[in-house]
Amino acid sequence: MTAELAAALAAEEAAIFAYGPIGVRLTGPAVNLARLAEAAHRARRDALVLRLTELGTAPTPGPASYALPFPVTDQPSALRLAVQVEERAAGLWRAALAPTTGRDRNTALAALTDCAVRATRWRVLNGITPATVPFPGRSSS
Repeated sequence: MTAELAAALAAEEAAIFAYGPIGVRLTGPAVNLARLAEAAHRARRDALVLRLTELGTAPTPGPASYALPFPVTDQPSALRLAVQVEERAAGLWRAALAPTTGRDRNTALAALTDCAVRATRWRVLNGITPATVPFPGRSSS
C-alpha cells in the first residue's frame, strides 16, 4: 500500500512542477483553472506526506526539476501537457485503489475522480474529442 501511495506522491509532485510551465502559457479562464489545479495537487501532496509519515514511511523528496515530455511553447501545448499530467496522476491514483482500504481508499478514489474531471476540462479547452475517457487512469496501451 505505501508503495502505491508513494507513487501517487511522486505524481503529485510532478504535477505541481508541470503547472509552472503550463500556467505561464495560458490566457483567459484557463489561467484560473491551472491555479486551482496546482493548488489541488499541492493539497494532495501535503496530505500524502502526512499520511505516509503516519504509516511509518519517510517520504522521499521529489527532484528539483522534471523533464517535460515536449516543449511547452504556447497555449495548445500547455493544454496538451495539462491533460497528460492529469491522466498520469489519475493512473497512479487508480493503482492505489486496489491495495488500499478505508480512508486511504477514499482518498485514492477522490483523487482519481478529481484528476479525471480536470483532464476532461483540459480536453474541452483544447478541443479534444471525446472529452471523456471510459476508464480514467487506465493506460490506453
